[in-house]
Amino acid sequence: MNPDAFLAGKAVEAVSALYGQQVDSALLQVSPTRKEFEGDYTLVVFPLLKISRQAPEATANAIGEWLSANVPEVASFNVVKGFLNICLSPLYWNRVLDGIIKAADYGQLPSTGRTVMVEFSSPNTNKPLHLGHVRNNLLGWSVSQLLAAAGNRVIKVNLVNDRGIHICKSMLAWLRTANGATPETSGKKGDHLVGDCYVAFNDIYKKETAELAAAYEAQGMDAEKAQELAGKNAPSLLEAQDMLLKWEQGDPQVRRLWETMNKWVYDGFDRTYNSLGISFDRTYYESQTYLLGKSLVQKGLDMGVFEREADGSVWCDLTSDGLDRKLLLRKDGTSVYMTQDLGTAHQRFSEYSLDEEVYVVGNEQNYHFQVLKLILKKLGFEWSDSIYHMSYGMVELPEGKMKSREGTVVDADDLIEDMYRTARETALELGNGKLDGMSDEEQDRLFRMIGLGALKYFIIKVDPRKTMLFDPKESIDFNGNTGPFIQYTHARICSILRKAAAGGIDPADMELDGNAALSAKEIRIVKILAGFPDKIAEAAKAYSPALVANFAYELAKEFNQYYHDTPILKEEDASLLKMRLHLISVLASVLRKAMGILGISLPEKM
Repeated sequence: MNPDAFLAGKAVEAVSALYGQQVDSALLQVSPTRKEFEGDYTLVVFPLLKISRQAPEATANAIGEWLSANVPEVASFNVVKGFLNICLSPLYWNRVLDGIIKAADYGQLPSTGRTVMVEFSSPNTNKPLHLGHVRNNLLGWSVSQLLAAAGNRVIKVNLVNDRGIHICKSMLAWLRTANGATPETSGKKGDHLVGDCYVAFNDIYKKETAELAAAYEAQGMDAEKAQELAGKNAPSLLEAQDMLLKWEQGDPQVRRLWETMNKWVYDGFDRTYNSLGISFDRTYYESQTYLLGKSLVQKGLDMGVFEREADGSVWCDLTSDGLDRKLLLRKDGTSVYMTQDLGTAHQRFSEYSLDEEVYVVGNEQNYHFQVLKLILKKLGFEWSDSIYHMSYGMVELPEGKMKSREGTVVDADDLIEDMYRTARETALELGNGKLDGMSDEEQDRLFRMIGLGALKYFIIKVDPRKTMLFDPKESIDFNGNTGPFIQYTHARICSILRKAAAGGIDPADMELDGNAALSAKEIRIVKILAGFPDKIAEAAKAYSPALVANFAYELAKEFNQYYHDTPILKEEDASLLKMRLHLISVLASVLRKAMGILGISLPEKM
């Protein structure tokens, strides 16, 4: 029983009875009453003044009096100008609770019939996943689950950037510095081994650039110009560029090394994804899609949308649209990211008849996606309007930004293990006998669940658009707006229900007493629970799992205040005991659903 819809429907009846006219309930605005006023929900009567032909206060009072006299669920009302504040009776909230209990898969919205693809992760195969990737993966996963909860068919995809100059840099450094090392001989995860090679390339490149710049300056060249020229002519960079050209030409030796090193990285990625609980419905590889983009470049040339320069490079001039000229093919015929994204987008909309494609990519790529949509539009693809860039802020550390090429990143695997160790240390320090009776294996699973829950919640609870500062210690706190606090709340409810079951009381076997009046605190909890479907819809519309995270926190916080002040198992009134067990049982269920959307598991013991 949705309170908004219920009151809107009753207001329609009131208008009909009072003024003899029918009004569409969709025209009536009913929303939760603001905290500074008394009431549960507020009806705005201004749209009804043409019908009532009365002042706002008189209209609101007339409708309020009719509702009080004819609708048992309305306990009282008050009027503030043209706003009718309505207080609903405890018995009404009892019926709302009963409806929530009986609802199948509460919080899952009806099917929209829409198919939405969400692309996230999209790593490069020249380095392991790091903290920035972790935020991307967690946002991508939770947005996918959120859109599915909102009734959409969701396809989760990953686009692996497995070709390009950055890949060639790692390959070249492996040939020069690794002495034939493999994951097996080095004892390193494959993605870590390749990432070390990428850092090694940068060291080589910086040394060569410095030497060249010094040589140019010795010849009398300006220092700034010498540095710029040295950066372009460093032998390692020229060799990497040559290797990329050979790759695109299908050179067997280059291709064999590329396949070998990418396989090392894929194996490493899979282990990290598994640790994070991340999976995909399909994985695309840039090496398999970039040629699709080249065919669209040719189409653009034929249409006169693109232009070829004298050096052979292909560009799209967007200056008349307030943007810049965009390179699509280099003069040597090699493609750029935009080329690949054009082809991949076309392939996906053709294969899946998508209603929308969501790209979960950091805000440093805002311009890229603005250009992507515009170029697709110029190529005649109307579905370009169905592309949405879910732009999110970067993750920063107290020391500042991370840089992969310099090796100053927080590695995802190290971070996951660090969260596990911190969760273990924190739980053992708290003690209190909570772990008594748990085997070492059960404790290990619990610590990993807490560590991952802390990591995921800390990152997801922040508005995706904001740059965030990551603090592992703060995230693992068992108090406040953290994952472990919500996990502990769930475990506490499960403990109460286990004790009730041990005493022969199981809410699943009991019908809720429809006459049990709820207290003010219980009504507060039911109100929050009743708002869960609307919160799902709101969060999905905003592509913001943070709204669900903070909903879960408010619900958990409300329970803990209720638990502190209200006897549950000690309640002697059988009707109230049943109601309270039903209430906390459905509360735990909603917490599991909400946190499940975020990819966070809730323990039954903690």
